[in-house]
Amino acid sequence: MAKIKHHNFLNTVHEVFTDAKKAGVLHLYAEGRSFSGRTIEVKGRELFHFGTTGYLGLEQDPRLKRAAMEAIDRYGTQFPLSKSYISNPLYEELEDSISQMYGQPIVITKNSTLGHLGVIPSAVDDDDVIILDHQVHWSVQNAAKMLKTRSVPIEMIRHNNLGMLEDKIKKYQHNKRYIWYMADGIYSMYGDYAPVQELMALSKKYPQLHFYFDDVHGMSWVGKNGTGYVLDQLGELPRNVLLFGTMSKTFGASGAVLACSNPDMYDKIKTFGGPLTFSAQLEPASVAAAMASAQIHLSTEIYQIQKELRERIDYFNDCLSVTDLPLIDSNASPVFYIGTGMPKTGYNFVNRLMAEGFYVNLGIFPAVPVKNTGVRITISRHNQKEEIKELVEAMEYHFPKALEDTQTYAERVFRAFKLEPRASSERKILSGLSVELLDSIDQVDLEEWNSYLGGQGVYDWKGLKFLERVFSGNVKKEHNWLFRYVVIRDSDGTPILMAFVTLSLWKDDMLAQQQISEAIEKERKSNAYHLSSMVLSLGCLFTEGVHLYWDAAHRSGLAARDSFLELLEKMEQQYGAKMTVLRDFDAHTSWNEALYGHGFLRVQMPNSCHVDLLGIPSMEAYLEQLSSRNRRHFRKDVLPYLDRTGTQVMPMLSIQQLERVKGLFEAVRSRNLGLNTFSFPDSLFERMNQNPSWEFIVLSPLSEPDRIMGVMFCYTNLEQVYVPAFVGMDYSNLEEFALYRQLLYRTIERAIDQGIPKIDFGLTASFEKRKLGASVHQKYAYLQTGDNFILELLGIMEGQH
Repeated sequence: MAKIKHHNFLNTVHEVFTDAKKAGVLHLYAEGRSFSGRTIEVKGRELFHFGTTGYLGLEQDPRLKRAAMEAIDRYGTQFPLSKSYISNPLYEELEDSISQMYGQPIVITKNSTLGHLGVIPSAVDDDDVIILDHQVHWSVQNAAKMLKTRSVPIEMIRHNNLGMLEDKIKKYQHNKRYIWYMADGIYSMYGDYAPVQELMALSKKYPQLHFYFDDVHGMSWVGKNGTGYVLDQLGELPRNVLLFGTMSKTFGASGAVLACSNPDMYDKIKTFGGPLTFSAQLEPASVAAAMASAQIHLSTEIYQIQKELRERIDYFNDCLSVTDLPLIDSNASPVFYIGTGMPKTGYNFVNRLMAEGFYVNLGIFPAVPVKNTGVRITISRHNQKEEIKELVEAMEYHFPKALEDTQTYAERVFRAFKLEPRASSERKILSGLSVELLDSIDQVDLEEWNSYLGGQGVYDWKGLKFLERVFSGNVKKEHNWLFRYVVIRDSDGTPILMAFVTLSLWKDDMLAQQQISEAIEKERKSNAYHLSSMVLSLGCLFTEGVHLYWDAAHRSGLAARDSFLELLEKMEQQYGAKMTVLRDFDAHTSWNEALYGHGFLRVQMPNSCHVDLLGIPSMEAYLEQLSSRNRRHFRKDVLPYLDRTGTQVMPMLSIQQLERVKGLFEAVRSRNLGLNTFSFPDSLFERMNQNPSWEFIVLSPLSEPDRIMGVMFCYTNLEQVYVPAFVGMDYSNLEEFALYRQLLYRTIERAIDQGIPKIDFGLTASFEKRKLGASVHQKYAYLQTGDNFILELLGIMEGQH
């Protein structure tokens, strides 16, 4: 398989969000002339509000409102000066109040995002290292990325995986000053917690370990003086912890707060902290509202308010406990997540709940993996027990309806979240469809397979028979692939859909930029399988092309497509694959909407290249029909080198020649970290040498006719397509002999001589192939995974040295 380009993350998010916007569940506008907190007006309807992060409802407290209004009257709408010069008259009193809450020095920031941008680069030195929990908030990850320009290593671990964290600590404990672990206190989607007690125990074992906690979702509703979940667990703030809280969300005002018990570090951060120095300060109204909220937090009233919220959380948990709804994490936070699995099911469920009178949030990529889409519900003190009960009843009624509307079922959702179903469920069997899953191409009729999927790539019937033999019975696990063949037929036995898929070991950075692979390969010198995963893929790593036949016009075409996608989910679960990849789709494929709805992300592949030779009798005729620009390229960059080499087309190589071309291929593969795959087994080349469908186009210097310096490994598919599958080159001769361009030329020449009407030139080096007349087509792949870890890790590593 050719390299899939590193996809533009923002473009991917844009496509996902656009899909959700079209469904009417994202980028909405609240309406109405006032808010009570209990309800919110959306699309002309008053809905009970189960989407706020103001869990205590303090944003509607009359004391905060009155303080804000009085501050505007006294000080105006803003105080337009940097705090480095002078602060609003209210700031000092606010800082004193917040410091009293925490019992530690604090720094107030405009918001948590700007706060992280100011604090992290100041707190972390060049001889430190950062380790991120892969679910830590985007604002923390984004701020940490800034330190890559200072060559600070940034690592990532799976969510709350202390074993993985300890491995990273051991890696750096002897050559770094501080090891910073950055995590949320309460995670914003599932409402689950950081294991604070266990982390502090780990820091006693490794004194270099320091913590940076973003506890904005734990603020106010728990802890002494409402200082949040993390400090509630710690009791007192240790010197090795930096703690971020918020004056927005539950606090009811605006801004964020950093608590720090290390005097030297506190002074360093407060004196100069990037955005802390250059950003505008909080508006007088926000400062005054925060002061009013701080007085509530410093009084015993805060505990009564917390108790009132706790009663509502407990009641919601009690109501959920008697349902079969897929609650992803059961805990005592005000954040709840009901999984829907596929995005289209999430859209349907949210719209149903809004129609029933309840506003909830959609949880979608990149906040969660695409196939872990769901509904985030937050409980606030505004919510009353009657509407809490009604919401649960509405969810219990509409959840199976949403599943039915989107052709899925509960067991599938539970499987996506690795949960045990609370009740059995079955998918309705569609009459007239038969789904065959076959273990070998031997079980598939040769003529039927070739009539639907033959004539392209190395996956006609004989090509797949060849690949099955090559990638089985080998010593290394990366050299053993599982081949499966899917045939979905109508009641007459006619195929509606045919495909082959493989399960194989991929390097996780195969889809990444070259510099990322270069960094990861250093780790693989001591651990060959570092960052590698089993992947279920349409086609295989050896082939490219349209690996899927689908009769879209068939009356059961859509049902066959959905059955295929469901089968892939089951196979991914059964085989323990980390990712499913469907590849080689055109830009405007009719599968696009369905794949997004099923939780796939689209990424751009390199251009596909082929040459149409139908009706071209000779190489001279082929060159004549090239554009004038491409003919000039041939005369200048190819023709002068043709007389310097000898060319042979060899159906079989000697043992010595075979060893030589293996080495030439490995020279290309090992340099091409833009396509970072595991090596192929030696048996591949030996079986090529014994198979009449394979031949070798070899180049040698005229002065050394026995020394092979370039080779193209070529497969003939049913006499219809010529497939130059791989290339091998001696890089010391690359420029002197224009090896790659010569091999492309000789490949076209060979196909014409054989009367083969088409060349499948693959996906890489499209610029060079285009100059020799290849037509180019943009291709896309679709990725589905229930684990964002690899995607986020590669994003963190991008550009890091």
